[in-house]
Amino acid sequence: MRTRPVLVYDGDCAFCSTCVNFAERRLRPRCESVPWQFADLDVLGVTQQRAEHEVLWVTPTGAVYGGAQGVAKLLLSSGGGWSVLGALLTLPPARWIAHGVYRLVADHRDRMPGGTPACALPADRRPAARPEPSPTGR
Repeated sequence: MRTRPVLVYDGDCAFCSTCVNFAERRLRPRCESVPWQFADLDVLGVTQQRAEHEVLWVTPTGAVYGGAQGVAKLLLSSGGGWSVLGALLTLPPARWIAHGVYRLVADHRDRMPGGTPACALPADRRPAARPEPSPTGR
């Protein structure tokens, strides 16, 4: 059984990856972060369709929070002032506003800083990642 929550995000999306990297460096949430492309979604109890649609916060007991509520859980786990913001995002009307803002950003992530045109494509239509060239040039 897992002892820490898992943050599941779109690892093919540069905007999503940049946001998660920022959160890991600055907010230090108490969770494991994993791109859905490398996660065992069946074990986590989520579908690929849902993982493609929104960031997911999966608790050790299997509860799943998506989108703005997933972000709220991440903020809550970060402690300090971030947890106050996370708590605020769970309460109406901030919760409703956060949901709308999350959907707006998620639906236009290809236009966000760090986003790429591939972010707008469905997962099955994205270009395959190119392997990094080896340091020896071979």
